[in-house]
Amino acid sequence: MASQGAFSASQIALNDNEFRLLQRLFYEQVGIQLPPVKRPLICGRLAKRLAALGLDSYQQYYNYLVSTQGSAELEIAIDLITTHETYFFREPQHFHYLQHSILPQVAGHAPLRVWSAASSTGEEAFTLAMVLAEHRSPQPWSVVGTDVSLAVLESARKGLYTLGRGEKIPAQYLKRYCLKGRGQYEGYFLVDRQLRECVEFLPSNLTRPCPELGMFDVAMLRNVLIYFDQPTKKLVLTHVLDRVKPGGWLLVGHSESLQDLSLGLELVAPAIYRKPRR
Repeated sequence: MASQGAFSASQIALNDNEFRLLQRLFYEQVGIQLPPVKRPLICGRLAKRLAALGLDSYQQYYNYLVSTQGSAELEIAIDLITTHETYFFREPQHFHYLQHSILPQVAGHAPLRVWSAASSTGEEAFTLAMVLAEHRSPQPWSVVGTDVSLAVLESARKGLYTLGRGEKIPAQYLKRYCLKGRGQYEGYFLVDRQLRECVEFLPSNLTRPCPELGMFDVAMLRNVLIYFDQPTKKLVLTHVLDRVKPGGWLLVGHSESLQDLSLGLELVAPAIYRKPRR
C-alpha cells in the first residue's frame, strides 16, 4: 500500500489541504469542529494508524478512509478523534438535582428511563444507575448510554475501571456497587453485575435522528456541545429533545449555554432545562 518507510509516522507532516480534508470528513461524519489549534491532536492520534497501515501521507490515509474498503478504519479514526475523558460523579450538582428534585416529581410514574447521550466509557451512565438504584428502587428504572464510538461502548459494557476513575464515588456507593479487583485485576474495580444489567449501551450518532431509542424522562448531554458549531449544536439538541418526553429534563455541561437556540426550554437550575408539557 506504500513505499518502504524512510520516515516514522510521527514524522509525517499534515499539510493544509490534508488537514482541510480530514476536518470536513469528521464534520460530515460526527459533526465535530476541528479548528486549526486541533491540528497537533489529529497528528498525535492518527499517526499510529498511518504506521499500522504502512502509509506515507495523510492524503493516502484520507483516500483510504473514504474508499469502499475503509469503513472499518473510518470507525477507528472516529474513535480516536472523539474519545473524551470522563469520570464518575462528574458535576455532582446534577446528580443531587436528580435525587432531590426530579425523582420526587416522578415517584409512582411508569418505568423511569434516563439517557446518557454521550456516554463514552460509561462512567456517567453507571453514576446514574447508582443514584437510581439507591433512590428510585424498587420502582422500575433503566439507563441507556449511547456513543458514536463502538470501542468505548465495548469498554463501557465491561464496567471495569482503574481505581483512580472512582475517586469521586461516595463511599457508600463504592462499597455497595463496586467490587475491588484482586490478582491480575489489582488496581481496578468492577461495577456490580446487577447494576450493569440495568444499563444498556447502544451506538448512536447524535447528528442523526434516533427514534429507535424510544423516549426518555431525563437526558444528559454534558460536555459535548462545546465540540460543535452553532448549526450542528442545534441539530444535535433537536434530535436529543425529540427523544425527551413532554415535561422531561435535559441536563447539559455547566460550561455550555443554550442561549439563542430558540428551543423553548425552561431553565430550572444551572445547566438543567425542562421540556414544556404539551
